[in-house]
Amino acid sequence: MYTLIGRRSYTRIIVFEAELSETIPVIHASIAGCRIIGRLCVGNRNGLLVPNTTTDIELQHIRNSLPDSAKVQRVEERLSALGNVIACNDYVALVHPDLDRETEEILADTLKVEVFRQTIASNVLVGSYSVLSNQGGMVHPKTSIQDQDELSSLLQVPLAAGTVNRGSNVIAAGMVVNDWVSFCGMETTSTELSVIENVFKLNEANPAAITSSMRASLIESMS
Repeated sequence: MYTLIGRRSYTRIIVFEAELSETIPVIHASIAGCRIIGRLCVGNRNGLLVPNTTTDIELQHIRNSLPDSAKVQRVEERLSALGNVIACNDYVALVHPDLDRETEEILADTLKVEVFRQTIASNVLVGSYSVLSNQGGMVHPKTSIQDQDELSSLLQVPLAAGTVNRGSNVIAAGMVVNDWVSFCGMETTSTELSVIENVFKLNEANPAAITSSMRASLIESMS
């Protein structure tokens, strides 16, 4: 497990490093000179996809910073904000209906996921309007119960409709999550946080056991 963070996002750097640095390496990086890297790339424990606008220097830095087990792949895709058009965990990916077939194949091969073309509440930007982990997922608040059930069956994780940052439906712009912790925007209400904690089963997580084993294997692979 690893965390990429934009080079100049000072406030986020302080928060992420304070919470994660003892268990998960925090990597400072940029993509195409931009710091909004969460919207430009997509990844899981198996690898990372970055857009073709990623420079050679940025690509090499990311590859040098990640363990050998995580494959980093640059893709030629016109929908270059990959984080907006792809949502995934370690097993399944939801993608924009118009994503190139070649990109879909690279995604399946690099991240080792099963890929499904979907919309979320009629929105094609599935990466913006949903957030997934291996424990659960959150989707656009206008996603119908029927659609939630269908997606939950597809993903094999529980789903909930919700918002962040006091009612924002662009969920992925206001939160990130892994299997035991989530970071949300400062405006996120206690009710929104409660939904996030429940659907992603964050109160049930055992970070000490998980992170100790992950950190050992990560450090070993990077040494």
